[in-house]
This record gives sequence, C-alpha cells and structure tokens, in this order.
Amino acid sequence: MSKRTPAPAPVAAIVLAAGLGTRMKSDLPKVLHPIAGRPMIQHLLASVSMLEPERVVVVISNGADNVRASIQPHSAAIQAEQRGTGHAVLQAAEQMAGFKGDVLILFGGDPLITPETMQRLLDRRRGGDDPAVVVLGFRPPDPGLYGRLIVDGAGHLEAIVEAVDATPEQLATNLCNSGVMAVDGKCLFDILGRVGNDNAKGEYYLTDIVAIANGDGANCAVIEAQDPDELTGIDTRANLAAAEAIVQKRLRQSAMANGATLTAPETVFFSHDTILGRDVVVGPNVVFAPGVTVGDNVTIRPFCHLEGTKVADGATIGPFARLRPGADIGDDVHIGNFVEIKNATLEPGAKVNHLTYLGDARVGADANVGAGTITCNYDGFFKHQTDIGSGAFIGSNTALIAPIKVGDGAIVGAGSVIAKDVPANALAVTRAVQKQMNGWAEKFRAKKAAVKKNKRKA
Repeated sequence: MSKRTPAPAPVAAIVLAAGLGTRMKSDLPKVLHPIAGRPMIQHLLASVSMLEPERVVVVISNGADNVRASIQPHSAAIQAEQRGTGHAVLQAAEQMAGFKGDVLILFGGDPLITPETMQRLLDRRRGGDDPAVVVLGFRPPDPGLYGRLIVDGAGHLEAIVEAVDATPEQLATNLCNSGVMAVDGKCLFDILGRVGNDNAKGEYYLTDIVAIANGDGANCAVIEAQDPDELTGIDTRANLAAAEAIVQKRLRQSAMANGATLTAPETVFFSHDTILGRDVVVGPNVVFAPGVTVGDNVTIRPFCHLEGTKVADGATIGPFARLRPGADIGDDVHIGNFVEIKNATLEPGAKVNHLTYLGDARVGADANVGAGTITCNYDGFFKHQTDIGSGAFIGSNTALIAPIKVGDGAIVGAGSVIAKDVPANALAVTRAVQKQMNGWAEKFRAKKAAVKKNKRKA
C-alpha cells in the first residue's frame, strides 16, 4: 500500500491595518482609499481568499468602524495604542487561539501582493528544513532606508537589520525586508511574547522574531518577490497613484489576453470587477467604473463612461456615451454620441443614436429613439417609468412625461411633449398650428436696418 501524502497545514492570515495613514492627509482611513474602484484592504483580502484560509484576522485601530465594516465577514482585532508591528500582531492572539497551522502576516497598506507570492511563502514554510519564519524579500532600485536581510551562504536568514543600525557591509546588501512573513503558528505567539521594546521608539518590532527564533535554534528563511511592484507600499497620495497605475496595467493586460482589443490601452481604465467578452473593441479614453459586464463582439467607441451596466452581444456604444447604474443594453443595440442611460432596459435591436437621456425606462425591441429625446422621469419627489414599445419611433426633440407608455409600433412626431399614453400603431403629435405670414421677414429686416442707420447718424 502506498503512503498518502499528508494534507498541507491549514492557513490563517493576520492583516495589519491599524495605521493612521497621516501622510495621506485624509479623513478616510488609509486602507479604505480605493484602487480600481475597490478599497485597498479589499484587494488584499480578495487575494488572501484565493488561498482558502481557515481564519483571517484584521488588526484595526480603535473606533475604525468603517474599516470594520469593509472587512466583513472577517474578524477584527483592536490595537488601541500604536506600539509597533509586533504589538499589532499580538492583538490577534485571542482570535488565533488554538491555531497550529501556517500564519501569513500581511499589511493593509501593501495591497498588490498576489496569491501566487503568498503561496510561495507557504510552500517555503512547509519545506523540509521546517523554517519557523519565512520573510518575503525584494530588491528595490534604491534600497535606501529599507531593512536589510542578512543571509548566510546556505540561505539561512541570520538577521533583519534596520538601515540606521547596519554596517557599511550590510548596507551593501540590496536584499530588503518587505515585512511580509509566513510563520509557524505553533510558535508565533510564544516568540512574539518575548519581543522587547528596548529601542529608540519604545516599540515592539515584528522583525525581532527572526533573532528570537534563531536563538531558539529554529531555522529562518527568505524568498524573493519576483515582481517588486507587488510590494508597492501606500503611505501617500503619490503612492496611491503609483499603485493605481500598476493595477490598471494588470487589468489591461488581462483584458487583452482574454480576447479584447484596446486600441489605446494606456487610456482605458478598468475597475477590479470589469468583465469583457471575446472580440470586444474598446476605443481610447473609455472608463469602466464598478459593476460592468460586456458581452461578445461589442464595440465601445472613444470617451465613454460605463458604471453598473450590462451590455449584451453585438451592441455598439458611443462615442461620448454615459451608461449609468441599472443600464441593461440588449443584443445589437446602438447607443450613440452624447446619450445617457440610467436604470433603463433597451431590448434587442433598439437604437438611441444622438443627444438623448433615458432614465427609468424600457425601450422595446427595434424601437428608434430620435435625437434630443428625454424621458422626464423625476417630478421633484419621485421617479416614474417610461415604457416605449417594440418597433416604436420617437421623433427628435421629444419630451416624454413619465409615467407614460408608448405602444408597440407607435410614432411620436418630432418636437412633441407627450404626457398621455400613446396606443399601439398610433401617431401622437403635440405641435402648435404653424402660422405663416408671407413677406414678413423682408419687411422686418428693412425696418431694423432703418433703425440701425438712424442710430449711426445720431
């Protein structure tokens, strides 16, 4: 009988998110600032979830109720005083009680680390030499004030040395500490309990656990990040912009790898949840806000903005169109320039090509809505529905006063203000009778010219 491979140890994650983020100059906690339409802490937690962890604990500051709400359904531990990273991890001890698996220690301000890198940390933690602590290192272009990872010839992590305490020889090492770790859960809190605060700041540093583990005779190890962009820390608005650029680059590459054409990729902006089908063509300067799903063979022309929208196969959008939340665009629909759609369903084959606003509406299959049409859906207190039937034709510059229904195949004459339902196949027109005075224009011009001449003489 062959031996069964033992199941890997369970995984837990402790995410440190109690920093005040004072350099962001913001009333919003740092970890709630969005990247690609989602708070940065949620980016990190989404990556952690790919590992199927048994427990996730987020360490937050006292009173950070908005952060607590953002991390649901994960539990929160409170760091009432900012006393260092080691102290922060200790605050999760209660929620981690009894856990003997592998513990990832991550930072809410470093949201770009990938599940693949986290898995590499765990794989190294489970190596044959059974390292108690595995640290994620990286080699930045300018090591500057980063702590250095001191590794011996056998790859054993001997120490983490802060730049201010490092010797010239140690500073020559460009392998730097990211702060991210995988630690054996059986010894994590015992080691943390022995971390002291005999330093200039009087703080308890997480990095000290390497020296303590080595002193216990345990092994400590390092893996290197393959892409330094993953370790882009966010402490300032400039850092936030840099992180946004990295995420947008990832999203653009993913979209193109999955069959979309971006004619000017650097000008297209995605949200974390944007879904594009096959053979979608996206022109320059298009923005996908959260909640957008686009089907196959769709063309989105330049300068469009989509949010909370579904676009079905074969549709054409834009240029200069705005699709707002609740827009549901059917197969082969045409949405043209300077058209705004909000909370409206356009059934297959419908056309809304120019200068139109449709809100709280249904446009039936193959209906044609002319230029300058608006649905007057708001009476100052409530929103009302407009229903346009299949095959209906709405003439240019029409105002439809909701609630109203235009029947299948009906025609509304251009320039009309329609306040009553229009039956199927009827014509509705509300223009005033045209009054005509032959020769009036010629007399008018002569009169005005004479007045102007007299003023010049005066």
